[in-house]
Amino acid sequence: MNAKNDIIAKSISLSEYGINNSSIKRNLSANELIQICIDKNIGKIADNGALAVNTGEFTGRSPKDRFIVKDDITKDLVWWDGNINLPFDETKFDKLYDKVTTYLSTKELYVRDAFAGADNTNKLALRVITELPWVSLFAYNMFLRPTEKELINFDAEWVVLQAPSFMAVADQDGTRQHNFSILSFKRKVILIGGSGYTGEVKKGIFSALNFILPVFKNVFPMHCSSNIGKNGETAIFFGLSGTGKTTLSADVHRKLIGDDEHGWTATNEIFNFEGGCYAKVIDLSAKNEPEIYAAIKKGALLENVIFKQGTNEVDYKDVSITQNTRVSYPIDHIENIQVPSIGKNPKNIFFLTADAFGVLPPISKLTPGQAAYHFISGYTAKVAGTEAGVTKPIPSFSACFGAPFMPLHPAKYAMMLSKKIAKHKVNVWLVNTGWTGGPYGVGNRIKLKYTRAMINAALDGKLDHVSFVEHSIFKLAMPTSCENVPTEVLNPKNTWADKKAYDKKARHLAKFFHENFKTFEAGANKEILEGAPDYKK
Repeated sequence: MNAKNDIIAKSISLSEYGINNSSIKRNLSANELIQICIDKNIGKIADNGALAVNTGEFTGRSPKDRFIVKDDITKDLVWWDGNINLPFDETKFDKLYDKVTTYLSTKELYVRDAFAGADNTNKLALRVITELPWVSLFAYNMFLRPTEKELINFDAEWVVLQAPSFMAVADQDGTRQHNFSILSFKRKVILIGGSGYTGEVKKGIFSALNFILPVFKNVFPMHCSSNIGKNGETAIFFGLSGTGKTTLSADVHRKLIGDDEHGWTATNEIFNFEGGCYAKVIDLSAKNEPEIYAAIKKGALLENVIFKQGTNEVDYKDVSITQNTRVSYPIDHIENIQVPSIGKNPKNIFFLTADAFGVLPPISKLTPGQAAYHFISGYTAKVAGTEAGVTKPIPSFSACFGAPFMPLHPAKYAMMLSKKIAKHKVNVWLVNTGWTGGPYGVGNRIKLKYTRAMINAALDGKLDHVSFVEHSIFKLAMPTSCENVPTEVLNPKNTWADKKAYDKKARHLAKFFHENFKTFEAGANKEILEGAPDYKK
């Protein structure tokens, strides 16, 4: 870019957003942003070259403070369930927006122009405006980076306004407390205040796309990772945080398409929404997760990690700030990536769950009805220490493996998935990356090498040639053999010393599934309902 174009690309007025501020830094390079953080003493360089920051009061998302403005666009389409998609008054939003933009007008601001969506037909142009330089670095890492030519006449369709130091007054502003994340589909704005956690920015855009794509473009949005084999076959991995979605999709033998958010088009394409990866780093090691470990280098952004005493070496085992320690990095920090981030119809879909009850098989094949049932259920488990007050395994259900980001009724997404599975004859597998031999505290976490071996066997078609047995309670088809996996591991009951205790725990978990699914029964057909476990056996 020549000097004239560089000035055009980096100068901008924000008056169209109600922000009148002469101190605006637009589309700074990663190096520039990192240096500003060092100069302002709001970040430190780790020995691997990454920038480490503390996100402040919030080290994770705050789901109860995430709202959607109820207006003419959303009132009849959003699933106002009372727990996840919380309505926000349109008039109050306008007033709060004005307060935030007035506040931002007094600050030094960092503007990042980017795209969400590797598919040109479904690409969303967005602008992230923040008062924190490392949030702008996060946006640079996580979203698709425009070319120099694209930046000159960049026209943002959606804008994110992030003001971590702005505190709402709940009884005046209509929020629950001082922090908030609010989507307005009419104004095409994501308004974030009171929280410096970067995940609010990422998930705000994901939530917007989860409404826009299915409603207006007939694209199925997915909270999943995906990769592609040498034979060109795509695999998709659904799973909640902590189930191994990022880890398992980063495979030296397969090219990574993306690690978290994708769309599945009507023209049979899988495309990544993002330009980077956002991975948990708790207990990270070069041995167990070499691709992610190697990706943490200059340009990467570490959040809420602790250095070993007297050094700048990250202690990935230290969770004194939070168990939700994170890193963001551009996707090209992973060597083995798909360029562009697009694949064809998947041949295999994996639902990942970290079952802390030690009940579910390490891998099982699902019928179409079971696939829809488990997709709507979106099960994993919380274990002791993950949240305040959690002292024993607790079942956690998140519809479509991403309920906090799904504005429509879960049945809408489930129907889209079911149609695609049937049309393209996709194999669907349920993979338990959690416990075996007993529940959390008694049994052991299933070894990562076994999980990889089972997934590879499914991808290579080797499980097409083995026999299966049915789980007595969950009715899942379990393979009786798998290369590089001990036979006794494949049937979870065989790993328990007390077989009666296993059956009791399995019925216990199955009952939780039934209780959770009551919310969705009215919208489920007979085939889906027959995919449920039988806890009365």
